Amino acid sequence: MPDIQLRFHRDMLVLSSPVAPVLARQGFTEAGDVEYVTLMEPEAVEDALRLNLVAGAQCLVTETAGMTPPRLAHHGMADRMPELAKAALDTANKLRPQHVLVEIGPCGLPLDPSSKASLNENRDQYARAARACEGMQLDAFFLNGFANPSDLKCALMGVRQVSGLPVFASVDVAADGTLADGRSTFAEALSVMAEFEASVAGFSTKAPLVDACALAKQAATTPLPVLAQLDVVRHDPKQGQATEENPYYCPDVAVDAALTLRAAGAQFLRATGAATPAYAGALAAAVDGTDAHRPDVEL
Repeated sequence: MPDIQLRFHRDMLVLSSPVAPVLARQGFTEAGDVEYVTLMEPEAVEDALRLNLVAGAQCLVTETAGMTPPRLAHHGMADRMPELAKAALDTANKLRPQHVLVEIGPCGLPLDPSSKASLNENRDQYARAARACEGMQLDAFFLNGFANPSDLKCALMGVRQVSGLPVFASVDVAADGTLADGRSTFAEALSVMAEFEASVAGFSTKAPLVDACALAKQAATTPLPVLAQLDVVRHDPKQGQATEENPYYCPDVAVDAALTLRAAGAQFLRATGAATPAYAGALAAAVDGTDAHRPDVEL
């Protein structure tokens, strides 16, 4: 497995789409199902990841977004974090992808940015999740789905406390650059990523492609490689054309999106939300064999 850092600012790379939409077709639709399936029926997760690999995704993302202690406790799995980490990584590595990223989502604890005790408690949740992967084979951590800079700061500090591996960081952003908390901005999140040693600056958005490209250009003003995630609201090929509410309605749309995002400065691409492995295939086919493009941008 090559060092993923050697590919920063060089190769266009695609991350696997979420496993959840594939599992949903098998009846796993409740919160906590993904963690349960990873532990108890890893073959189902393996099959979903294999579809992404066959489609062309170079980076497989483990189904471990809920691996922090509070989220596992909520699903009655408080003592199974090391077991979940091992099962997820064993499943992904079994397929021998080019790279494996361990996803960690927001821990869900209340956070008071003015309280040192609150910040430390939140930071510890992410440190414990990263520590559960010690000694295992992975290329990077993937801090994903964050809604505000304070939580992201805790996550970056926690992971950096226990690991020197690359860290991809991504926040959920609206078309106007507002984060999912409704108060913070993408610019603030990018500052946190730079200050607290993120290796890749990322975002996820439901916004139309023109706005997604503007976000990619904004991220490209940092020295970090850029990850652009297109959040598919609904996979609906019958829709016929892109709408503001659901711009990424079918995998075909992802082909032009990949090329446009590359021109805007994104190196890592992913379709998330309701995306199927076919979206990963469309992104991979569009940028196959191309180098990352770093535009000269002025915002």
